[in-house]
Amino acid sequence: MKSDEIEVPKEIREFMPDWIRESRLGHKNGARRQYRYGNLHIREYDDKFLIHTDMFDPREKPIEHLLFDAQEVLAGMACGALAGYTTAKKFKDPKVMAASGIVSSIVAGYLGYLASKKLKERL
Repeated sequence: MKSDEIEVPKEIREFMPDWIRESRLGHKNGARRQYRYGNLHIREYDDKFLIHTDMFDPREKPIEHLLFDAQEVLAGMACGALAGYTTAKKFKDPKVMAASGIVSSIVAGYLGYLASKKLKERL
């Protein structure tokens, strides 16, 4: 649980109001569902809800959300792009270039994402 999250047991609140929409945006972190209402981000687990507020709504301001709320995604994208570019340019065959660029960008992007997520959790 993030330090700025509020935990609400399901016994207290078992339903979502009609004005809160289910969303695919955001890390589920093992949640069954997640919801958004403006900057409010709610994750639903079997026994509780975890609620926090983002600085920016990703549906309205995706770039600002990446910069201020989801830096780990941005770091993963940067690692992936850099690794894909540097690996692909080593090959002359276009098929090998494409395959090596794709594989290295996926691996480096995921590792960059995980590393920056762990760092963000510790800070």
